[in-house]
Amino acid sequence: MTELLSQDQLEERLRAIGAARYHSLHPFHQLLHTGKLDFGQVQAWALNRYYYQCNIPIKDSVVLSRLTSVEDRRAWRQRIIDHDGTQPGEGGIARWLKLTEGLKLDTAYVESCAGILPATKFAVEAYVHFVRDRTVLEAVASSLTELFSPGIIQNRVSGMLANYDFVSKETLAYFNNRLTEAPRDADFALAYVKREARRPDQQQAVLAALEFKCDVLWAQLDALYHAYVSPGHIPPGALVPERR
Repeated sequence: MTELLSQDQLEERLRAIGAARYHSLHPFHQLLHTGKLDFGQVQAWALNRYYYQCNIPIKDSVVLSRLTSVEDRRAWRQRIIDHDGTQPGEGGIARWLKLTEGLKLDTAYVESCAGILPATKFAVEAYVHFVRDRTVLEAVASSLTELFSPGIIQNRVSGMLANYDFVSKETLAYFNNRLTEAPRDADFALAYVKREARRPDQQQAVLAALEFKCDVLWAQLDALYHAYVSPGHIPPGALVPERR
């Protein structure tokens, strides 16, 4: 029978999952951060990542609708504001479109999501379905990849600025906000799951939820690597990027 973990033990297990499974370890990210991708491959990454970005506030809206505490809802709804903004041109999605625009991708094409990889679509939508169909505890726990994002953001920005002449601090502005937003969000989610996972089965569900989210992120990079690095099989309808 699985024993009940202390809150500190649960946090230790969660952090161990990130150390072993977070997508910063994926070969595609290693190529991206070290300047080994060409212009078209970076275009493909930004386009496919947009589908994840534009679904995050949808996911967060589902979670918000399931939280029963007023205090928890107040904290969680800030995530939606962060991504959607309070008016046109504001928020994380708008900042991501500045990146795709800087990479010479037509904004209407990006927003249509017409050129994304099938596996990107399946992985992102599986995440939205997960937070809808599983317990709210599992839904919140699945967001805990934010515990590990500040490190990858810093490496990504510094590496891309050092190695690519087609990006700038302005086009990478999305990541500046995430350096403060992600830790705030992670602190809330971690406190929530440590407080609410009171039984061994709930704790195991929390751990499995974080593993699932890591798989969602990893699967997206698997798809990018297969289509745009090796063996280079681009599915019908997906972006055929500009080569330089």
